[in-house]
Amino acid sequence: MTGTIEKISEQRCFEGIQGFYRHASTACAGPMRFAVFQPPQAQKGPVPVLYYLAGLTCTEENFTIKAGAQRVAAELGLMLVMPDTSPRNTEIPGIADDFEFGNAAGFYLDATQAPYSKFFNMYTYVTEELPGFIAASFPADMARQGIFGHSMGGHGALTIALKNPGRYRSVSAFSPIVAPTRVRWGSAKAFPRFLGDDRESWKHYDACELIAQGRRFAGEILVDQGDADQFLNDTLHPEWLEEACKAAGQPLRLRLQPGYDHSYYFISTFVDDHLRHHAAALKA
Repeated sequence: MTGTIEKISEQRCFEGIQGFYRHASTACAGPMRFAVFQPPQAQKGPVPVLYYLAGLTCTEENFTIKAGAQRVAAELGLMLVMPDTSPRNTEIPGIADDFEFGNAAGFYLDATQAPYSKFFNMYTYVTEELPGFIAASFPADMARQGIFGHSMGGHGALTIALKNPGRYRSVSAFSPIVAPTRVRWGSAKAFPRFLGDDRESWKHYDACELIAQGRRFAGEILVDQGDADQFLNDTLHPEWLEEACKAAGQPLRLRLQPGYDHSYYFISTFVDDHLRHHAAALKA
């Protein structure tokens, strides 16, 4: 952890506080932004922490503003932490030219290939550096942490939870990329550029591959997927996760939601269910 956080803004929200913050990041070699919702219960002592990882093109603002999660988070006493999806201002040529790679497309991995390896270390940022800032600056109970996300962020939440089963008590995802090594969102651009040509190294950031290798999450994984999602049969393939979990004996609750797409209208419809799923595990 480097330095302290800078408050960008704070507003009263459902008797709690919704804030936006910035700090200097060692993992990402520059400034990073994140949002935190502190529920009213945090005024009396530490509360459980739930991290949300957003998808391609997003920032720390998308879920914070669009999902409508603060009302139920305030009811349940959950602190919500929403990091940005990638480092910014890296000055790498062309890094902002393609929505599937680079800015807002960090894929929650640690890059091994130059010049990206200096900046794109979102796995370390989410699992180590950001929690350090949260623990130091907010009334967070770091013994009770959960993680969830959407699309690319769903991929991040699943892989991070599977690789750190003792750290997170709960995990869920909306429309996750469950096997990025097998689909365009991963294999075509992000993984070769970030990780190089060794496909074995890609498997460390693929939920289906991790489960096949013996990685397990102690609790039930909750996944919601809209059956009208425009990316369902191209890049998401939730049935692959279902097959992997069934073969490995990993508890999974996969819900196909009729008529829903990939948008935040979908997320806002089912976010209450996800918050209650996490609260049940975090407060057990």
